[in-house]
Amino acid sequence: MSTEAGVDLSTAAAQIQPLELLDKSIGGRLHVIMKGDRELVGTLRGFDTFVNMVLEDVDEFESTADGMRRTKHDRILLNGNNVCLLVPDGTGPDTGDGGGGGGGGGGG
Repeated sequence: MSTEAGVDLSTAAAQIQPLELLDKSIGGRLHVIMKGDRELVGTLRGFDTFVNMVLEDVDEFESTADGMRRTKHDRILLNGNNVCLLVPDGTGPDTGDGGGGGGGGGGG
């Protein structure tokens, strides 16, 4: 094994680049955490070098004062400027109610 500065070069060569990881995720589910209070879970169909993404069968989760609001979309084009974190094979936020979103009125 050859090493340089204590790093095993055979391991270093096996590292994966960010866009390569996204490329391997095409066709799979992706959990996207956005700037602000939104998260998305959908099937990744494509992306570009700016990490703009096309997602299908999307669940959008938004944190509101009343709890987590869930919205479904057939297909979206997501601007990569607003992405904070991508989780391949991610399932999305734990909404705590077994089905996400919803919630009723209620009074006091």
